[in-house]
Amino acid sequence: MSNSVTSTPARVEFVEVSDGFAGQRIDNFLISHLKGTPKTLIYRILRKGEVRVNKGRIKPEYRLQAGDLIRIPPLRLPPPDSPPTVAQGLLERLEAAIVYEDNQMLVVNKPAGIAVHGGSGLQFGIIEAFRQLRPQCSELELVHRLDRDTSGLLMLAKKRSQLRRLHAALRDGSIDKGYMALVAGSWPTARKQVNAPLLRSNLRSGERMVEVNPEGKESLTRFRVQQRFGSFATLVEASPVTGRTHQIRVHALYAGHPIAGDSKYGDDDFSKEIRQLGGKRLFLHAHHLRIPQDDGASLELSATPDAMWINTLEKLSE
Repeated sequence: MSNSVTSTPARVEFVEVSDGFAGQRIDNFLISHLKGTPKTLIYRILRKGEVRVNKGRIKPEYRLQAGDLIRIPPLRLPPPDSPPTVAQGLLERLEAAIVYEDNQMLVVNKPAGIAVHGGSGLQFGIIEAFRQLRPQCSELELVHRLDRDTSGLLMLAKKRSQLRRLHAALRDGSIDKGYMALVAGSWPTARKQVNAPLLRSNLRSGERMVEVNPEGKESLTRFRVQQRFGSFATLVEASPVTGRTHQIRVHALYAGHPIAGDSKYGDDDFSKEIRQLGGKRLFLHAHHLRIPQDDGASLELSATPDAMWINTLEKLSE
């Protein structure tokens, strides 16, 4: 079975799951299989039970098994053979931002302000841009996600086998991810971690919010002080042990040190002062990755943040 289609089905479609797609979530499979279909529509047909697996209703987090028979309802949409064209300037910027590439994967230093995928009013994101840059890579997929306003290292797999391998490594914790964050106040050296369960909810507007809640999922982030700017701000390194939505941002807030420029979980007064120094962005950057290799070695990658970040920290140092 191919991982792409030439048109969105205008009648019921039945798809048998091959071995290569075993273990993938049904929502992610549909997003990839029905290229060009809005994610809101995909989640709507899942919620209403119009998508069936082996004649039964399933939830978006259902993981496919080889041999599953998926029923996809009629979707009357234009064929996705004319995807939105990404501007040449942005393509060149993203090509220059690649920090590693081989025949299995690529890693890009994602700029702040660019979403990882289209949807929610956005025509395109990183994945659509790289499908345009690498048209020969028909199985190109995001390995993980970064928030739109977070910059830094983002992995994309070129082959399904590599995607499965990296997903397994993320689940078992063998991929180390390190972030830098500029937070309000003086982070205590003794505060080495935040261990607080996180619960995700959707507001009526559709906006995703996360809060510390005993009914949430176990979540652990390790923190280490990198640089202090008096009692006003601290540069910390954050290493998420678990991978929850907005985890670092919410854990920083819970610790009493929200991240600069965070419009959801930040401190408006602190962010305003950082903006006055020229820091008009979210100060969260994925700067380090350690990825295990098949031969037992590790691939170590790092990426520096943008000029705005560097200039702001220089002004803070003054």
